[in-house]
Amino acid sequence: MPHRVVALLGPVQEMYPVTCASAVFGDHGPDIPRHYEFRLCATRPGPIRTTMGADLIVEAGLEALDDAGTILIAGWCPAPALTDDICDAVLAAHTRGARIVAVSAGIHVPAHLGLLDGRTAAAHWEITGWLARHYPKVRADGTVLYVDHGDVATAGATATTVDLCLNQVRREHGAALAMRIGRQFAAAPQREGHQRQYPALPTTGPVPDSLAPLLDWIAANLDQPLTLAVLAARSGMSPRTLNRHFHEQLGISPGRWLLDRRIASTRALLEETDLPVETIAGRVGLSSAVNLRRRFRAAVNTTPAAYRRAFR
Repeated sequence: MPHRVVALLGPVQEMYPVTCASAVFGDHGPDIPRHYEFRLCATRPGPIRTTMGADLIVEAGLEALDDAGTILIAGWCPAPALTDDICDAVLAAHTRGARIVAVSAGIHVPAHLGLLDGRTAAAHWEITGWLARHYPKVRADGTVLYVDHGDVATAGATATTVDLCLNQVRREHGAALAMRIGRQFAAAPQREGHQRQYPALPTTGPVPDSLAPLLDWIAANLDQPLTLAVLAARSGMSPRTLNRHFHEQLGISPGRWLLDRRIASTRALLEETDLPVETIAGRVGLSSAVNLRRRFRAAVNTTPAAYRRAFR
């Protein structure tokens, strides 16, 4: 039976995060296994006003949360006015094991229910002060893309919805499926949660150039010896300038971003092929089976062999 993902819509709903979640959890045709079912619900069925100025007709009420495996609360404008029926339904679902995914102002729901007490939560940088005043037990982080605790996941910006949803697919069904789904709608290489929400803009001088062309080139050339000097030459920057751009735009070093991509490709090859670990190491640029096993265990907390058994 597919895992049911239910988006709980607010009184004025931003459509972008909802359509992003639908793109990840919806039907992808006969060539991709269907593990998820996506539907909408609201406190009261009927027309829901959206930020587009058009109403969206929602047929299901809060009873749709009774058998939800994941509840998405995203893009409510403004922050939701929480009624007892919403709180009771979401808390009951979480108690029986449902996953709560909150994006942007949707973080108000799990924070209000105490599900984020003592935890770090990704929050939009504009509301971290508001969260600190209203929910002092929540460690709101306005710099990272998303934080996933398993039972509760948060993302600060609506543009991060695809990343967070693909991360769930990767956790539950492996990196290969997440990549195949992402490729269907030409998603960029999946961003890790610890990456920066937004680039730090200089107070003077030009805005930093986008790293996107370089990142795409790196992903297509993982088998090459990609040193900082090579990447800098490819981008037309000095190594020092390139390193600064990575920290400003992604919040991590070039080496960390490169290792994340190599581990993601390793996971996909372990899931989809019978290639020996030594061969995979060469394909993803980790040089040897010994180095791959060491890096893989540090990143995924298991061995390549155990990972392959779990996802094949």
